[in-house]
Amino acid sequence: MHLITLITLAVQGSHIGSRVVASLFAIELGANPLLIGVLISAYAVFPLLLGVYSGRVSDRFGSRYPMLAGTSVLGLGLLLPFLWPQLATLYVSAVLAGTGFVFFNVSVQNLAGGLGSPEERTRNFSTLGLGYSGGHMIGPLITGYAIDSYGFTFAYACLAVLALLPAVRLAANPRLDVAPRASGPGRKSTLQLLHSAPLRRAVITSGLVVTGWDLYGFYVPIYGHSIGLSASTIGTILGVFAVATFVVRIVLPAFTRRYGVEMVLSMAMFTGAVFFLAFPFVEFVPALLTLSFGIGLALGCGQPLTLDIAYNRSPAGRSGEVAGLRLTINNITHIGVPLAAGALGSALGVTPVFWTNAAILATSGFLARGNGGR
Repeated sequence: MHLITLITLAVQGSHIGSRVVASLFAIELGANPLLIGVLISAYAVFPLLLGVYSGRVSDRFGSRYPMLAGTSVLGLGLLLPFLWPQLATLYVSAVLAGTGFVFFNVSVQNLAGGLGSPEERTRNFSTLGLGYSGGHMIGPLITGYAIDSYGFTFAYACLAVLALLPAVRLAANPRLDVAPRASGPGRKSTLQLLHSAPLRRAVITSGLVVTGWDLYGFYVPIYGHSIGLSASTIGTILGVFAVATFVVRIVLPAFTRRYGVEMVLSMAMFTGAVFFLAFPFVEFVPALLTLSFGIGLALGCGQPLTLDIAYNRSPAGRSGEVAGLRLTINNITHIGVPLAAGALGSALGVTPVFWTNAAILATSGFLARGNGGR
């Protein structure tokens, strides 16, 4: 799991960093909040269409080849703004980055779930979550300091290298895989998976959690820019958020053993909602860092716990497909919510966007309580 986690850290860092530089570069190129909302949604267009398919590919062929292809496409997408620094290129880059990331993401989650015994699954997903957290930490930091030092195109080049290094490692290590798993007899359609109420609540909760995470990552730079913060300060605020997600995932297995997966997830979402309500009223940087850390503690629980719930409720041989379905639901919210938030931000400013995020997390907290026991 350690090599898988390190690879995930690099890929996640490049992907998250690209979202930060995309929003800031778009502002520099004259985009308004509505166009930035469209840019955010561009990251989710093809992942929405290909999420389930990428899961089926992972179930059928194993995880290594989709992970390798995904990191390569992600790196190519991040090179484009370095070569052609125009607003239109940012949209093409976002589509490629989102497409590459979905193939990597579904497959690495399927790989982590398939390693070891079922009793080790929560620990595996928490360990994988450390890679995601580390990526959220280094991505904004690299991006912020690269922008302040050498500009936006240099930041894209750094992130492209960060994405392509895992591709080299995956190409050189054919043993980094699990055997493909056959599905059970009488394979049903993907939508019929949602007939299971616990699985349905898990994937919807996951979509709400990730939407809250994404809106935070995009609108903190916009809010920071509006109150005069530098790119490196914005990157530091987002980096503190990532540190918190890293910290909480270290202790998460102990908390879930004591209180249960669903209870921990629900209380984390309610706590995060309170922090989001307060965020747009604060301009003092140390206070913003404190709020960012608190939000990171809350949202850091979301991904590994919803992964654990969804994987444990997957039919035999369809865990990759369920992971893809989960990401498809995530991307439906990725597309709709940023567009609505962009329109809301254009009309009323960023404060209602943070309040919308608070409502999203509160809703996910209520849904998580309905998942029942393991």
